[in-house]
Amino acid sequence: MAHTPQILALFGVGGGELVLLFAIILLLFGGAKLPGLARGLGQSIKEFKKASRDEEEPKPAAGTEAKKPEATVTTTTKS
Repeated sequence: MAHTPQILALFGVGGGELVLLFAIILLLFGGAKLPGLARGLGQSIKEFKKASRDEEEPKPAAGTEAKKPEATVTTTTKS
């Protein structure tokens, strides 16, 4: 018995269905565009993971943020 990934098993997708799905995608988009589509999908997943990590980080409470030092202005006069 072949093991399919858990997420695909939830949708009832097996090996034959995956092959058919990839064949349809290949026919629709053509072989030349598939690498660009895969790259875009990978970047989207990476950005989604980054955004979800950023949301999980605790944010400082209001009023406890570090204050930025104010810039001092010095003037010189000609004598």
